[in-house]
Amino acid sequence: MTDPRHAERQPEDTIEPRRVRSFVLRQGRITPAQSQAFDAHWSRFGLDHSDQVLDLDAIFPRQAPVVLEIGFGNGEQLLHASVHEPERNFIGIEVHRPGVGRLMNGLADAGVDNIRLSNHDAVEVIENQLGPSSLDEVRIYFPDPWPKKRHHKRRLIQTEFVELLASRVRQGGLLHLATDWAEYAEHMLEVVDSSPNWRNQAGLGAYSDTPTWRINTHFEKRGVRLGHGVWDLIYQRT
Repeated sequence: MTDPRHAERQPEDTIEPRRVRSFVLRQGRITPAQSQAFDAHWSRFGLDHSDQVLDLDAIFPRQAPVVLEIGFGNGEQLLHASVHEPERNFIGIEVHRPGVGRLMNGLADAGVDNIRLSNHDAVEVIENQLGPSSLDEVRIYFPDPWPKKRHHKRRLIQTEFVELLASRVRQGGLLHLATDWAEYAEHMLEVVDSSPNWRNQAGLGAYSDTPTWRINTHFEKRGVRLGHGVWDLIYQRT
């Protein structure tokens, strides 16, 4: 799968060194329906960014395990999850405003209420708004691979970020990664396998089979038709 955000990177001469963030903010085109979704549905599904830790029991209608998806794109996977895993609560983070609007319209049409969305950088949301051991699972599907070697430091999956996630996931919880970029898959494997806080469910140096909860999205199917491989990595918090 080739994430559409991969084609929207900033020109190389405009990129300034900075700390790793979840994505570079690129708004792109937003349709009237996607824009109107913020007026119609943000009060129901939206999480405004702040420096206060969220009371997860208060923002959802009932207590349930909480799954965080980072960089949900157009929301196809997260919509599927919210409908087909009703026993869970979901938080989705995405900086791409059109994708957030599209997902909110889909959620309203589906009539689900077990999901809340943030239109902000994931690193800051995790640091500021999610408390220790507050999550049961984190899902990160097809993050920007930053394929050029000099840009590898911009990849989301780095030791510091993996340890930040470990501080927010309860013992026994899961981290599920997926990528269609072979070299990034190897990088993910090396980074997370080396962490003392995560155990590779497939064994050190091994990839997992695609689990039933991750669907093949439109973009992934297109990538497979183009000959891209797909790698899943599933870790348990130790």
